[in-house]
Order: sequence, then structure tokens, then C-alpha cells
Amino acid sequence: MLIYIEKEELIIAKTNFFKINENRIVMNKKPLLKPSRPFFSSGPCPKRPGWSANAVEKLAYLGRSHRAKKPLKQIKKLIDLTGEILELPEGYRIAIVPGSDTGAFELLMWSLLGKNETTMLAWESFGNDWAEDVVDQLNLAECRVDRAEYGDLPILNEVGRNSDICFTWNGTTSGARVPNANWIEKNENRIVLCDATSAVFSQELDWDKLDAVSFSWQKVLGGEGGHGVIVLSPNAIERLTTYTPERPLPKIFRLVKNGKLIEGVYQGETLNTPSMFCVADALDSLVWIKEIGGLTETIRRSNENFECLQGWVDQKPWIENLVSDPANRSNTSVCLKFSDDRFVALNQDEKNRFVKEFVELLESENAAFDIKGHRNAPPGLRIWCGATINLDDIQKLLPWLDWCFHEIVSSYEG
Repeated sequence: MLIYIEKEELIIAKTNFFKINENRIVMNKKPLLKPSRPFFSSGPCPKRPGWSANAVEKLAYLGRSHRAKKPLKQIKKLIDLTGEILELPEGYRIAIVPGSDTGAFELLMWSLLGKNETTMLAWESFGNDWAEDVVDQLNLAECRVDRAEYGDLPILNEVGRNSDICFTWNGTTSGARVPNANWIEKNENRIVLCDATSAVFSQELDWDKLDAVSFSWQKVLGGEGGHGVIVLSPNAIERLTTYTPERPLPKIFRLVKNGKLIEGVYQGETLNTPSMFCVADALDSLVWIKEIGGLTETIRRSNENFECLQGWVDQKPWIENLVSDPANRSNTSVCLKFSDDRFVALNQDEKNRFVKEFVELLESENAAFDIKGHRNAPPGLRIWCGATINLDDIQKLLPWLDWCFHEIVSSYEG
């Protein structure tokens, strides 16, 4: 809360003051209420409301073989419930793979790309990583990379009709997402690869336009890291079973044997040994989603959280959404930039120090954890608004952001 006081009315108190102009002084009053769960990390993301490690432990087959009957049945249940909640089209297949979303998307690129020209769309750090993989590691002869700066999107409708496409639906480190898949022309002669890890369960995906999708449990589900999930369309399965890349594939990337799908992978027989605690934890999150109303409700919760945060941002002169086009703004990984003249005037090192001090002050007050922007993004904040966040915690966070800014910026004046 900011209280403006005329100089002649100023009462000396044990409070921090700093000068606004010659006639007014602002008293920066520390908020009284704090978020009940001050966790706003964009990965691993906060657990669902009411989560209990003890409850997950009781559900998990700890110390059991993942190939034993009951653990295997639990993994298959997790796969089936994932497809049910995401409302996947008929014929789409799901598999649990190693390496979180990074491993999942690299598995897809290594297994599927090279038959056609490939267009890489990159507008934040992960998209840039995928482009680097394709250009420097896969060494694809026909590859085009379309880039945009943080906060913007490439010109999507310039993608060639016959080109394979790789893109991130929601840019986790820039807060820019594609608003829809209208720019993708359906063509069975090409495949569309999509990293949807910070979009799935919180945004509406046009599955009919997507052939190979990756995500991890640690984002919108609030699960644990280390495991990835892939979703394959019939078109992607056709590519897998009829195209053999001219490169070796490690065992943990192999989805096909003798020209046929390794069917057990889609029945819960994972490519490597999974953590049964993580499996139970992900299942716990999916059961919660189903109980509260399914995909419609998780999208609504994410939208509500984002709208609350963005509504506050719109009223503040010192902060802005990094994404200028409202249609392209993420409702999960919301990236903000400081627009105050005092911050803008700082050099790069000073800006980095300002942000560091900002997030450290909030953490020291137990008001917010892990809201610093990604290291490759412009200096700023990144606040997770996904479905496992309660609206009440977003509402209680906002006065702390205001208080913290005025505490920090005062030390950079003069």
C-alpha cells in the first residue's frame, strides 16, 4: 500500500520514506497479508491445492518393480487418464519417456525429422535450443529457422505448406504463446511437432493440427521433474513406421522395431525405469483435475489467475507484460518487464542487480519464491499462473510486488 502525505503533514514514524517530488513524500507501507502458498515457480511448478506427500506415498508402489502387475497397471491408468482429460482425438497414442520435456521433444526430433524440409519457429530460449539441435546436431540439409525477439512471435503464416514444423505452443521463458493453430494448414505429407509443456492442461490445443506433442508433469500438473510425455497422431505414427532416419538412435529414443511400433511403450512398459513416486504423484494431480471439473476447469483457473495479475499490471506505471499483443500473452508463465524510467535508465548490470534484489527481498519476506525471469530473457519477473495456483494467492501477492518495487527503486534514485 502506498500512502501519499503532504510534507507539512508528515508524522515521523519508523517507516521507509523516499521523495516523489518537492511537495510529496510517499510512505511505503508493508502489506499485512501474504500468500498462503508463496510459490510461483515456472518449473517445477507448485503442487496442487491440498497436496500431501503422505497421500502420494500411500498411492505409490515404492520399492516395487515397474514391470510388476500392479505398478504396470498404475502406469497404464496414468496414460489412459491423461488422454481422457486432454480429450485426445481417436487414434492418438501416449507414452511416458525419459528426460522431462527436454528429453521428450528431442526424442521426437531425432525420430521424426529429416524426411522433409523443416521449419523451426523460435521466440524464446527453448525454441532456440530446439533450433540449435536441428542445425548443429542433426545437421539437417533442408532447415529454415524463423526467429523473433522475446515477447514477439515469428510471422506464422509464412511457414511452407509441405514443411515439417517445430514450435513451442507457449514460450515458457518469454510469456508469448500462439493464440491458436489457424496458421497451420493440415497436410498429411508433413508432421507438426509441438512442445506444449507449459500450455497443456491450461490452454486449448488444436490436437487435429498437431502430430507429435511433448510435455512434462512438472508444469501445469505441478508434478515432479525427470519424466516426459509424448502424444502421437496417426500421421506421426505413419512417419515413425515408414521413415528411418540416417542417424543412430539411443535405446531411450527407440519407439519402433522392425517397422512396427513397440506396442508395450503405449501400454505402460516405459523405455527406462520410471520413479513410481513420480508416477503416483502425476496420477494424484490428474485425479484432482478430474474431480474439480476436468480440462475446462483447469483452463478457467489459469485464465482467472492471469486476468487478475494482468489487470493489476495494467494499472501500474512501472511494470508491463513483456508481450505487447494481448492475444499472444501466456496465461501460465507470465513474463513482466520493468518500465519505470528509473529502471530503464540503468545499464545491463544494474538492471540485473535490481531484479536480483527485488526477488531476494520478496523471498526474505516469505511473500514470493522463484519469480525471477529466465536467465536468457530480458531482466524482469516471471510469475506462474497455472491451474495449481489459487486466485487468492495471486491477489495477496500483488501488494507485495508494489511494496517491493518502491523499496528497491528508492535506492537507485539520485
